[in-house]
Amino acid sequence: MRDSPGRDVTDHFDVVIIGGGIHGVGVAQAAACDGYSVLVLEQTGLASATSGSSSKLIHGGLRYLEGLHFSLVRESLRERTLLLKLAPDLVQLQVFHIPIYPETSRRPMMIRAGLSLYALLGGLRPANRFRTLRPGEWQDLDGLETKHLQAVYQYYDAQTDDAALTRAVMQSATDLGAGLQCPAEFTAAEIAADGCAVHYTLGGMDYRCSASVLVNAAGPWINTVAGRIHPPPPTTAVALVQGSHLVLEGRIEKGGYYLEAPADRRAVFLLPWKGRTLLGTTETVYSGDPADVAPLAAEEAYLLETLRHYFPHRPQTVVDRFTGLRVLPAAGNAVFARSRETRFGTDDPRRPRVVAIYGGKLTGYRATAQRVMRLLHRTLPSRKPLANTERLKLKPVQEP
Repeated sequence: MRDSPGRDVTDHFDVVIIGGGIHGVGVAQAAACDGYSVLVLEQTGLASATSGSSSKLIHGGLRYLEGLHFSLVRESLRERTLLLKLAPDLVQLQVFHIPIYPETSRRPMMIRAGLSLYALLGGLRPANRFRTLRPGEWQDLDGLETKHLQAVYQYYDAQTDDAALTRAVMQSATDLGAGLQCPAEFTAAEIAADGCAVHYTLGGMDYRCSASVLVNAAGPWINTVAGRIHPPPPTTAVALVQGSHLVLEGRIEKGGYYLEAPADRRAVFLLPWKGRTLLGTTETVYSGDPADVAPLAAEEAYLLETLRHYFPHRPQTVVDRFTGLRVLPAAGNAVFARSRETRFGTDDPRRPRVVAIYGGKLTGYRATAQRVMRLLHRTLPSRKPLANTERLKLKPVQEP
């Protein structure tokens, strides 16, 4: 590998990962489990972007059944089951309700069929079953509008603190020997047959290390990072789609609610969140700097309209707002209909030196990391495994 300008740092790593979101730290954990030396470069802070601004759900993807994404749902339900076991202090089962009215586009027969398939794909475990609430139970649902209410279905998914989960996964990787540089900005990489020269800045100083492989887990910055790699790897055209959330005064006691927004029939969740109420999310195409994304007034109005439609007497005082960016395929169809499948880009599928992670779901981060490792094993030498991510317990880490 040829030399290049930079501070004289001779550290070599099997895997260097750009991005400290859930997928970056997930790959770090998986690589460390497999016995590889790992370094994560994060420009701001762990889970400082999309991975700290999600809907806080570890879910099976009930709505993905409409797109016939059965394998995605099956995998998500499997990963949910694993996380409930591996991270009981971070991931908890949560009851959800789906109210049905005359104007609801998904009719009772369709909801029942979807929930039945959901349970089947999840292996008919108790946590995957559902029931229909009796009309006498409707009055207890946190002030849900009962006028013209036709049915309420109850099922289960799981909830987490996404940033706390990300920190826990990184700590698990660190315990196995992985390193983290933060805040460190990746500035360039040169790819050669024998590895990668990686350049980054830390504390105003320029540093260089070498790596056998480079993983681009930069989320909404993924193609910006790709543009700093030479020779440039193939990239995938993407759309950045912002999802905004509101934190409201007051708390809900009976679980979460899966609602249809009256404006466009999209899914909106109302969730308990740290003694308050979380409402989200939106889907608005974004074209600016990912660092500048912020909730829009129109998005707030959209979410509050949905709240008023279903819960006309609940508090509507907003105490916080946040927005995350999804990375979705660039396509002509509606944002809501675009695939949520994770995609991978490589410089060479047979022996990759660079692997890029496009998209991905919080729930499936561990499975995504395993797929990345299968790609990297084509290039990396064999090592003695130290652990298995299917059995590693995750513990809360104090926020820095």
